[in-house]
Amino acid sequence: MIRTGEQYRESIRDGREVWINGEKVADVTTHPAFKPLVDIRARIHDMAHDPDTRGVMTYTEPGGDEVNAIQQKPPRTVADWEAKRAATDAVLNDVGGVVTRVGDETIGEVWSLIDGQDMLDAINPAYSGNVRRHIDQACFGDPFHVSANTDPKGDRSKRPQDQDPDMLLHVVKETDRGIVVRGAKYETAAAYANQAFTKPTIANWGDSELSDYALGFMLDMGSPGLKYICRTGFAGRAPAEDYPLANRFDEVDTLVVFDDVEIPWENVLFYRDTKAATFIRATLHRYSAFAFTQRNLRLADLMIGAALWNVKQTGLERQQAVQEKLATLACYREGINAHLTAAVAMAEPSPGGLLMPQQSLLYTGRVLACSQLHEMMHIARELCGGQICITPDKASFAHPETAPWLEKFYSVNEHWVAEDRRKLLAYARDLLNSDYAGHRLTFQLFAQSPPFAHLGAVYRNFDWDGPLDLVKDAAGLSDRVLGTLGRTK
Repeated sequence: MIRTGEQYRESIRDGREVWINGEKVADVTTHPAFKPLVDIRARIHDMAHDPDTRGVMTYTEPGGDEVNAIQQKPPRTVADWEAKRAATDAVLNDVGGVVTRVGDETIGEVWSLIDGQDMLDAINPAYSGNVRRHIDQACFGDPFHVSANTDPKGDRSKRPQDQDPDMLLHVVKETDRGIVVRGAKYETAAAYANQAFTKPTIANWGDSELSDYALGFMLDMGSPGLKYICRTGFAGRAPAEDYPLANRFDEVDTLVVFDDVEIPWENVLFYRDTKAATFIRATLHRYSAFAFTQRNLRLADLMIGAALWNVKQTGLERQQAVQEKLATLACYREGINAHLTAAVAMAEPSPGGLLMPQQSLLYTGRVLACSQLHEMMHIARELCGGQICITPDKASFAHPETAPWLEKFYSVNEHWVAEDRRKLLAYARDLLNSDYAGHRLTFQLFAQSPPFAHLGAVYRNFDWDGPLDLVKDAAGLSDRVLGTLGRTK
């Protein structure tokens, strides 16, 4: 059932061991590094109850009366995808910025389990009930659900067995109650989430059919033995007036250490089977890439808005060179929009009876959004100009001895006075030029998988046979070539 924001806050006050900047955190809901994102996640829960937003955030099954979150709903129709896109837009509009790891972007990985049920059942029918139960819990229990993928990895030229074995998460023993695992995972938002779908990284987890590294399970984030060691946060390091994005939207990344954590058998989804691990990795983002890519669309809008306001206030918007750069940003934005829209319009049935976005369009859209982001940021930075890196801070604009000078040199006319220019330049700096901006750029590049894996997903899902047949017929090739090369897939 739909939870309130306060119920979510209470659910993560479970005694978990969280560290940041050498400090053990007493309460993640109130600590200044975590509170901004905890408040946003709480607001998402509360939006389901707010009369102004509950219509776009919730749904009830036909003939039922239980209210559920639309973002968690397994998608079966085009209308479901349109509703999900609208709900994500509603959240981003409400909070006034871009947040990625808030639940709707990771729930798709659970939907992929629906598609994998038959395969997992064939491997070990004992896990069938676990899979169904956890699908229901993630989709209808309203948890803050995240995903645990990336391990430290260590020396990638070696097998995990040939170095410190803990570099990849693995099973160290079985008990009557479950399996005991050791290792670590990197996960954004882990310190303030409820549960994580934990699964193998992209790595060599073993050459044999069975491997202690090939396992997947649902992790209760309050489990004994977990240690959360977080990177330094951006929130609170500098005044919010100077860094408005870093102070509100920093999603804290965490090294989650599994210090012999016991996973109950009922939470194990697959265990020691490399075939299952390979399948899960291959299908992991067939749904979740949509919400992830949608964030890049919002980032594009923010870059266009910041750049366009800046050229307007300086009177440069009619210059051809400026218009060309703005048009390039618009092409990037509309390219992402076109891929998302077409992927839903041409959606295809999944093996488990769901409706998945057309896979080639979705994955090529993700490549466009991520691979071109740095270039688009550079163009937006050019349009905003050098003042985003040299403008004094809010305190200088407010001090009686320096304020008159800044008022003089930062006011353009009666429409653009110093304070509005300062706010715009501070916003653009945090969006494009701060350490927070650099972090977000790298995050978008690697968050779902590294660039080579993005392209690998395109290779696996593009219809290569169409171009092959086209050229075969146009060139007049005989059917003998099919015997030599065959089909790509």
